[in-house]
Parts: sequence; structure tokens; C-alpha cells
Amino acid sequence: MHEGIELAEAAAFGDLCESAGLPVLRIAGAVCYASPAAPQSTMLNRVAGLGLTEPVSDASLDEIDAFFRAAGVTYAVSVAPAADPSLASRLAARGFATGYAWMKFRRDVSPPEPVETRLRIAETDDGAVLGRVVGRAFGLPDETVSMFSSLGGRPRWHLFLAWDGDEPVAGATLFVHEGVGWLGGAGTLAESRGFGAQNALLAA
Repeated sequence: MHEGIELAEAAAFGDLCESAGLPVLRIAGAVCYASPAAPQSTMLNRVAGLGLTEPVSDASLDEIDAFFRAAGVTYAVSVAPAADPSLASRLAARGFATGYAWMKFRRDVSPPEPVETRLRIAETDDGAVLGRVVGRAFGLPDETVSMFSSLGGRPRWHLFLAWDGDEPVAGATLFVHEGVGWLGGAGTLAESRGFGAQNALLAA
């Protein structure tokens, strides 16, 4: 199941970037995605799912590096716990250093506990509004924010907003891949944190 979570995340980022016309490379069972508008963001320039379903050759690592060099970005390679055990040492030999560790949580599909919040949670097809909210929450450039615009109504995606009166103050996405629901693409405006937006969005 851990492998399924990693592959769902990789598929989500790949589909998000493809929908926005951004560079995507699928190789050795992994998804590589680049965001030239945010060249230093290793969240938006990353290799996901590597070493989980297929062997990783040196030639594949060379092709991955060439892909990101052509995009002009700094990138990270996520090494999942279930990945090929040799992958971390091989990357270190190429000059990679251990970076920020992403935590993932999983649960079953039983109904979540009710969440008390003054905010109104609603599903939406307006990817542009969601992108503006999440972009502001993370301080992303406008070019990157626009990548969410094409998600409204796109297969396997569900978009959610938290509203404070008439103002959208938080957003989140759900992407469905081979029986796994990946929850991500989420953020809350700084001035609206502490009101339970993310817990309510997760419950929705």
C-alpha cells in the first residue's frame, strides 16, 4: 500500500503539470516534472516514484539529469522507503545531498469525524480561484499559480475551497489513482489560519 501512495502522488503531479503544458518526463517507472517559472523550488521540480516498479539504470539517471538541465531548474529526487535500496547511495555518488523529508499519512475510507469550523467548505470546478488561493498561501509566482486553472472538470481531480463569507481563504485537491485518493495541492491564506480550514478540507 505504501508503494500505491507514492505512485498516486507521482501520477498527480505528472497530470497537474501536463494539464498546464509544463515539461514532464516518464522514465523507469518514475514521473519527472519541471516548473521553469519556479526554478529553485524542489517541490515543483522533482522526480517521484523512482525505483519503485522498475530497475533504475545509470542511463536513466543521466536522462533525468538532462531533462532538468534543459528546463533550467534545480531538482530533487524523492527516495521512498520502498524504493530500490541502492538508489540513495547511487544518488549520493552523483553529488546529491539528503534534503527535506516529506511525510505522508494514510487512512481507510471510513467516514471522518465531523469538523467544527466557521468556514464553509464546497467542491468547485474553478481551478483558477483555487490556484490563486494556494499560490498566495505558498508565495508562488503567478506563472505557477496558473497551473491549477485547467484542473476544473479534469478526470480524476476534485477541487475544494474553504470560504469565509464571500472570500475563498483555503483550498485543497483530491486526485484518484488506481484505488488511492491522494490529498494535496492544499494551502490556507496566512490571515485565515487557525480556523480549522485544513481539517475541514481533509474531511470533505
